[in-house]
Amino acid sequence: MATITAETVKKLRDMTDRPMMECKAALTEAEGDLQKAVKILREKNSKIMAGKAERETAEGRIGIAIHPATQTAAIIEVRCESAPVAKSDAFMKLVDDLAEHLTLTATAPSSVEELLQQPLQQKPSMTINERVAEVVGIIRENMKVARFKILQGGHFGKYVHFDGSVGVVLQVEGETADDELLKDICMHITAKQPIAVHRDAIDPKVIENEKEIARAQIAADPKNQGKPANIVEKIMEGKIKTWLQENVLIDQPFVKDDTKTVDQLLKAAKLTPKTFIRFRVGELSSN
Repeated sequence: MATITAETVKKLRDMTDRPMMECKAALTEAEGDLQKAVKILREKNSKIMAGKAERETAEGRIGIAIHPATQTAAIIEVRCESAPVAKSDAFMKLVDDLAEHLTLTATAPSSVEELLQQPLQQKPSMTINERVAEVVGIIRENMKVARFKILQGGHFGKYVHFDGSVGVVLQVEGETADDELLKDICMHITAKQPIAVHRDAIDPKVIENEKEIARAQIAADPKNQGKPANIVEKIMEGKIKTWLQENVLIDQPFVKDDTKTVDQLLKAAKLTPKTFIRFRVGELSSN
């Protein structure tokens, strides 16, 4: 039987962040072979992960990474079971690692399943799935990647709320960009929840639905009884105009200075907004 030294156990612990006794047991099973011991621990992590796969993941965190050199930004939602774990160092590091991976990989994954099979860019000896399983093995809670998006080209701003529950990434075009301004606009998006950058980016079906709601409201108001159809239509158009101002990013009054719109701020900075992505933990849509 190979002699398992304290130094080897510590080295395995540094590599895997697992408890000393588990590291010693893995090394004993691997007869002192460090790489085999790593594999044994990863297999155990996978079994732990599989055993917890059906448990509900109602909590989680949003992570955002920006890689200026490749003009790439990524936003990701990773879920866990409890709020304390969502705020733990190990879980926050996992989320940050996965977001960074998405900005570094040469092959953008088209699905969560494809992402999980990719080698982790920061540590190609393990897959994304193994990285998630590693943290599951340490914390013993179910965790899963819920969704992600990647943006390329231009400049980016980002903001993640202090508890990680909401995150926004903003993509703009222009020669130079003020990071603080872009962060402020991302904070604005977090608070005001616009549904699109421009009016023409809104699905016509959504606008038509809002028109029907407006017509129903007008018809229900006794003050409008007997008014000509063209007047009713103008009232409806006014309601839609107000609705658009409230829901289109560039038309919204800036949350920190409502004397200016977001459009005015961006134009003053010689920036053109392209798109934004807003993730809230647990939501199905990005905005």
